[in-house]
Amino acid sequence: MPAQDPAQQPTTELDRRYSSALHPRPGSADVTATEWSEAQRQLETAEIFWVSTVRPDGRLHVTPVIAAWHNGVLYFSTGAAEQKARNLAHKGRCALTTGRNALSEGLDLVVEGEALPVADPALLEEVIAAYEAKYGPHITSPEGTFHGIGDALRKGDVVVFAVGPATAYGFGRNDGVYSHTRWSF
Repeated sequence: MPAQDPAQQPTTELDRRYSSALHPRPGSADVTATEWSEAQRQLETAEIFWVSTVRPDGRLHVTPVIAAWHNGVLYFSTGAAEQKARNLAHKGRCALTTGRNALSEGLDLVVEGEALPVADPALLEEVIAAYEAKYGPHITSPEGTFHGIGDALRKGDVVVFAVGPATAYGFGRNDGVYSHTRWSF
């Protein structure tokens, strides 16, 4: 999976249908789209993501994962026999979501794309380094919840997926002022 060019910026659009611009509230007259740099900052720091996949029979499957944003791509891993891996083997399209989980503040993000398995050893080392930098002792300490994930990735005991965004959405809330941003890549 080639890294996306970090200098390449997506097309950014405020969707007024779902923003305070359509239903003005105090302080919403100047609602604007969220900058992609702010979305990237949150993708880099968010600890939990929810991955949504589709089973071969069309039923949805949603589950939490840890993920690392590296060179414009989201990476997550799972066991080869787990439901999400089986779903992605059938159809690679998925969505990863993360956010604040609050009604009046924060930014929720949805990243849609194709999940592609990563096998390149050099890229796997970069992903492991990104995981370790982000999650620290959760991965590096013997007492960590995900200790040993680096070795599992290296051995191929788990599958690493790369999701380069095709489209992303940001649902911003700031004290009752709402914005809905769409980024197209």
